[in-house]
Amino acid sequence: MAFRSVLFNVLFYLLMIAMMIVCAPVMVLGRPAALSAVRLFSRLSMALHRAVTGIRHEYRGFDSIPPGGSLVALKHQSVWETIALLAHLPAPAFVLKKELMRIPLFGWWARASGMIAVDRSGGVAALHEMTRDARAAVTEGRQVMIFPEGTRREAGAPPDYKPGIVHLYRELGAPIVPVALNSGLFWPRRTLVHRKGAIVAEVQLIIPAGLEPRQAFRRMRDEIETACDRLLLEAARDGAYLEPTARARVAALEDGVTPAA
Repeated sequence: MAFRSVLFNVLFYLLMIAMMIVCAPVMVLGRPAALSAVRLFSRLSMALHRAVTGIRHEYRGFDSIPPGGSLVALKHQSVWETIALLAHLPAPAFVLKKELMRIPLFGWWARASGMIAVDRSGGVAALHEMTRDARAAVTEGRQVMIFPEGTRREAGAPPDYKPGIVHLYRELGAPIVPVALNSGLFWPRRTLVHRKGAIVAEVQLIIPAGLEPRQAFRRMRDEIETACDRLLLEAARDGAYLEPTARARVAALEDGVTPAA
């Protein structure tokens, strides 16, 4: 699997650079055209991932996402979800670190396709700017994709949800679409090695707009964490390789421990 992982990484970055350069003229045609190119890259790169590594991809429940604007709250374990899910939402708008917008080519494409920048050290002014851009995206019927924990977490690690999504839920009046996944088992963070198995992304019960924000936050967190635990157990029973953190969580679940609050 090590050779396949290296081969995929080389081909993936070549594909990304080639598409960003070859499709550059598309950026001047406006956001819909740029977003179509980004979604094409998502489909091509994930087809490459399946073909080279042999890892399967499953997308469960995405047909249940309501039309129109929403907040898509994603568990974040891997690079995988930042790419793969772009092709499975009709009009995605990722919330990205502002630093990424400064990267040549990548940043240009992110701006052209309407992604939302957030300056994590910018305080109240940065929060207002992100809220303004997210409100515009939701008004246009787009799906604002956000990682409520802010950064990648190991599969099985205790949750660490931040309050930013509570603010957006209160201000935007949009439903929350919780998405659980297990990608960190097969495309782990901080390593180039991929592992065989099936990556699953699964939409949970939609949280309607208009609830008390803290109640919505708890429901979102519980939906995601309960489902991630179930997907972790499912992968373990299928023989997936587990890092120590994931093994410890599986052992705790088998002993009857409930998701961490």
